[in-house]
Amino acid sequence: MIHFPSKQAHVQTTIFTKMSQLALDEGALNLSQGFPGFDCSEELQELLKFYSKGHNQYAPMAGVPALRNSIAAKTRAFYGIDLDANSEVTVVSGATEALFAAIHCCVFPGDEVIMFDPSYDAYDPIVRLAGGVPVHIQLKASEGFRIDWTELARKVSPKTRAILVNTPHNPTGSVWAMEDLDAFAEVVKGTNILIISDEVYEHIVFDGAQHASVLLHPELRKRSFVCGSFGKTYHITGWKMGYCLAPEYLTSEFRKLHQWVTFSSATPLQYALADYLKTPEHYLGLSDFYQQKRDLFVSFFERTRWKILPSQGSFFQCLNYSSISDEVDVDLAVRLTKELKVASIPVSVFYETAPADRILRFCFAKNDDMLQEAAQRLAQL
Repeated sequence: MIHFPSKQAHVQTTIFTKMSQLALDEGALNLSQGFPGFDCSEELQELLKFYSKGHNQYAPMAGVPALRNSIAAKTRAFYGIDLDANSEVTVVSGATEALFAAIHCCVFPGDEVIMFDPSYDAYDPIVRLAGGVPVHIQLKASEGFRIDWTELARKVSPKTRAILVNTPHNPTGSVWAMEDLDAFAEVVKGTNILIISDEVYEHIVFDGAQHASVLLHPELRKRSFVCGSFGKTYHITGWKMGYCLAPEYLTSEFRKLHQWVTFSSATPLQYALADYLKTPEHYLGLSDFYQQKRDLFVSFFERTRWKILPSQGSFFQCLNYSSISDEVDVDLAVRLTKELKVASIPVSVFYETAPADRILRFCFAKNDDMLQEAAQRLAQL
């Protein structure tokens, strides 16, 4: 065997892979990994079938013009923001690639990148691979996982190159309010700090809230990479289709990285999405669709020992089990998968330094029958 040093010696198989495999092995209901338990629309499938004939060669590196134009038109209609489809919109193979390219194109060795825990597990490793130094700020469950903007300002240093943000938030389901944009802008104004904004759940916000995209604030927009996903919006996580919206000077650097990662994304998928995106109803009804599922799932826990934490967006629900068990969340997640046959994600894995909270995350992007069965099993504890 040839021995060589690992570039990611501290990185193990992701918790999503572990819990999904355990769910499969145990025949458990899988509410762990964040993928829908139902298919995409027949209309989108028919579009893919149509464009699979005659559109099977390399797409342009930045994405087929039809899809970039549809993304720009949708951004104008939904946010009132005009983007240049040629110079500010890039199609990529999933939002994780968008995050990877955005971080690597701007982070140099020794640069600090601030992120908020609990944070999606790809953020820290990608920053380290770029030679950057992750700076973690811990959000508190007792404060609704809200960002303390004063604390953020204290963490900013001359070495801060970028700040990673995520709303609606995975794993907690918290969302920003519009005043958060103003507070954020005050922190970065007058600096060269860039923003990498993970907004893959932009169309899944509840209780009449509006998604507070960084695109809506001029001070933030001029320094931001906005990473989006078709997978979360159209129930097609397996297509691995996403995009990055950024000013021209950032997009130029972003594409230099993108061309060495995937170069281009699947051509027929892009044409199908270009057509499907033209109908706003396909995404405008998503919040109501998932709110019904959230409400169904949590209704089973209202008179139990589980504590329901607010889920204001995304398709995740966090439950506090401190009145049920003193087990650490990783152990309980494994035990419930084996004994109750319900798989979840322990929230501690999303922290650099795990707090004492006892919280599990459940994905409610599943069929109602599965949600009801899973909730009934858990509610017995």
